[in-house]
Amino acid sequence: MTVLVTGGAGYIGSHMVHELIDAGETVVVLDNLSTGFRFLFPASVDFVAGSTGDRELVAKTIRKYGVTAIIHFAASVVVPDSITDPLGYYRNNTMNTCALIDVAIEAGVRQIIFSSTAAVYGNAEESPVRENSATMPISPYGSSKLMSEIMLHDAGRAHDLRFIILRYFNVAGADPQGRTGQSTPAATHLIKVACEAAVGKRAKMSVYGTDYPTPDGTGIRDYIHVSDLAHAHSAALGYLRRGGNSATFNCGYGRGNSVFEVIDAVRRVSGRDFPVEIEARRAGDPPALVANVDRIRATLPWQPRFQDLDTIVAHAFAWERKLAGGRIHVAA
Repeated sequence: MTVLVTGGAGYIGSHMVHELIDAGETVVVLDNLSTGFRFLFPASVDFVAGSTGDRELVAKTIRKYGVTAIIHFAASVVVPDSITDPLGYYRNNTMNTCALIDVAIEAGVRQIIFSSTAAVYGNAEESPVRENSATMPISPYGSSKLMSEIMLHDAGRAHDLRFIILRYFNVAGADPQGRTGQSTPAATHLIKVACEAAVGKRAKMSVYGTDYPTPDGTGIRDYIHVSDLAHAHSAALGYLRRGGNSATFNCGYGRGNSVFEVIDAVRRVSGRDFPVEIEARRAGDPPALVANVDRIRATLPWQPRFQDLDTIVAHAFAWERKLAGGRIHVAA
């Protein structure tokens, strides 16, 4: 049984590849390397360069490697970029996912794990937000993911297809063993940006909005360690293999931290200070987004190992120091 990991050269995808290899799985990666890097996963893993929208390539890959399950990460993920380039996001996230699902069904693959996002909730009316809360995305990014979720539900009803949708909250940190981490130039993830400022890669960092209706005025997010997230995918894969029904799960810890709390944690863990500038709010950013995680904890054998903000920051900072020290070269 081979697992196809689309976007396996990216931040979360590469952690998934390591997770699967550590568990003794056979893996093939499909990635166009537009934002990913080949060095982030083992050289022994088979790699196919290309797009999930290339139906012929996907079909050939499934046949050649005997793929029985797909974990689909490949996507564009920057909320502000989706607002300026909505059609690009619908093309890459929604249309390519449609092609992937279609080819998978034709090729006999009946197990798919889909990388979704808490952005489908938009300005959530409740906190913590549940999987059955209203989905009202406020960005094309969130809409593109929600459309893909709808396609999976419809395809599942029409065909013998079982799937797991994992709605990520704010993913952060890096592999505790230092094998992979967030390496995309000009990344927008808060903890990544703050760690870059701490190692001197950035002269300063910005905080977008201090007038939200939150205790300190900055946005609150549920930060989940990327390795715990990869482990949630493994638990979901095992669930499907045991005959589990299709389901949607929030992936977070059920508690939030503000932007200022994250910055304080980076300063505390790194022992370094850095300038912070206050700027206006960004379009598409809700004030607070925290997961209700009752469903995933009740259904999957998933036990987070790194649900502490300082631990998440420590692993992210260690990876950033590794990059800054020249031990890994990332082309800009």
